[in-house]
Amino acid sequence: MAQQPFNRNFRRPVQKEDEHRINQRIRVPQVRLVGDNVEQGIFDIEQALAMAKAQSLDLVEIVPTANPPVCRIVDYSKFKYDQKKKQKEIKAKAAKTVIKEIRFGPQTDDHDFSFKLKHAISFLKENAKVKAYVHFVGRQIVFKDQGVELLKRFIAGLDDYGKPEGELKLEGKRMIVFIAPKAQKK
Repeated sequence: MAQQPFNRNFRRPVQKEDEHRINQRIRVPQVRLVGDNVEQGIFDIEQALAMAKAQSLDLVEIVPTANPPVCRIVDYSKFKYDQKKKQKEIKAKAAKTVIKEIRFGPQTDDHDFSFKLKHAISFLKENAKVKAYVHFVGRQIVFKDQGVELLKRFIAGLDDYGKPEGELKLEGKRMIVFIAPKAQKK
């Protein structure tokens, strides 16, 4: 039988270390037991392990930084499942920020300005942030004062719906301002 050549790119799957120590991995003399199905208090590690074994469950270290560490007697696989479920719920409830961009030129006329202002108002009503910027092309950079005036007028037009996050910034050939939506009254 021919031997396969050694593959340098082969990597063994990395075993991810559990974030909680369980059963014999807990190496402290005493632990504080908490939970529903046990008598709460401070116990020797052997006594706590015996209590967990008597219930056919695992001793799981919940708060390793406490003195003595806090442990709970639970089914470890169910405990991990519940932890993942909680993390998913937290992630789902986290607010996702949407940023909408509105671009101006330094000589944007009044009709285009009011049209873009209406769009910005609708974006802010939808709880999206607005990134408004004046883009200077070529030698238009000499009209910085027109860009500042335009963005200040834009911020004033959105005063009822949002407020600027910080001052106007000039980054390269763009003058930028971020506008966050105001908290809506219910």
